[in-house]
Amino acid sequence: MYMVYWTEYNEEGGLTQAQAFDSSQMGAALHFMEQLRIRQRAGEGIRFVTMCSENPHVVGHPGVADPASDYNWKKRRK
Repeated sequence: MYMVYWTEYNEEGGLTQAQAFDSSQMGAALHFMEQLRIRQRAGEGIRFVTMCSENPHVVGHPGVADPASDYNWKKRRK
């Protein structure tokens, strides 16, 4: 799954926007981002155009944590 985020600025301030895309729609997400950037270059108040992805079939938990107490990996050099 992909999410495109951007902020639209006007006289009152900024309004954060988001648009979701399915995992098979990376090209559509990139095209959408380019359309936002075209509007930005034309002078519209669009800023912070970015995309992030999340794999729905991820094996582990996202983020950073200490390893489990039974984790015993050691680097061996030859």
